[in-house]
Amino acid sequence: MMPFCYANGTIMPWEKAQIHPMDLAFIRGYGIFDFFRVAGSKPVFLEHYLDRFINSARETHLTFELSKKELESIIYDLIEQNKMETGGFRMLLSGGISPNHFSPARSSFFIFAEELAFPAAEKYEQGVKLLALEHVRPVAKIKTTNYAYPVWHSATWKEKGAEDVLYHRDGFVSESSRSNFFIVKDSTLITPDSDVLEGITRRHVLDIANKVEVRKVTLSEVFEADEAFITSTTKVLLPVVQIDDHVIGSGKPGPYTKNILEKFRELEERMLK
Repeated sequence: MMPFCYANGTIMPWEKAQIHPMDLAFIRGYGIFDFFRVAGSKPVFLEHYLDRFINSARETHLTFELSKKELESIIYDLIEQNKMETGGFRMLLSGGISPNHFSPARSSFFIFAEELAFPAAEKYEQGVKLLALEHVRPVAKIKTTNYAYPVWHSATWKEKGAEDVLYHRDGFVSESSRSNFFIVKDSTLITPDSDVLEGITRRHVLDIANKVEVRKVTLSEVFEADEAFITSTTKVLLPVVQIDDHVIGSGKPGPYTKNILEKFRELEERMLK
């Protein structure tokens, strides 16, 4: 954690930030968050992350009075005060202290500046394994703070040599616990269209690709895919080479995946100039 954060109207040392223990964020696990990266002292795709955060607040009936312009100003102040070259920002909006301990009330709002480490280079070079898990994330289109199920389930991931899970229900896949999911078949990029967070990295990957299908994707299609990968702010694009005991394609990161990652890196560089 970097020295300074924003807490309910004030930039202060992060260890002094406080939230009431009866806030719905604690007693009901109700709140939202978002996370974006900083590179070269500039936020990456900031406008899109702020739009999503403000929309999430509205969709979850949480109090949020700052404008996008005010948010931008706070974030650049935090970059300056933390002397931040690279890293990430975590924005958190709580459910508030509710009179009936259930309905959303006046929220608390925080922005924390964090160190950021990408997955090890070998995971990009060799690919990763996912575990198929029957589950759909509640209110999937919103980045809520409710990660109880995957946090609980993650205790089994290391035992099975997995990076994460692939959610599915009724034979259709949706997303990973913290990432969007894609497959490649016959040079077409395919990603699920429902029960997913519309990720910012996902959005730009879809813009980069040529032939794209956003639709329902079956688990059996995934097993027959030529390539697969997951995308997120903190991973960018990570090749998936195995689901449970099923090897995807050649069992190695494929040329399509490598090409999309290269194009995404080029896009980032242009955006940060």
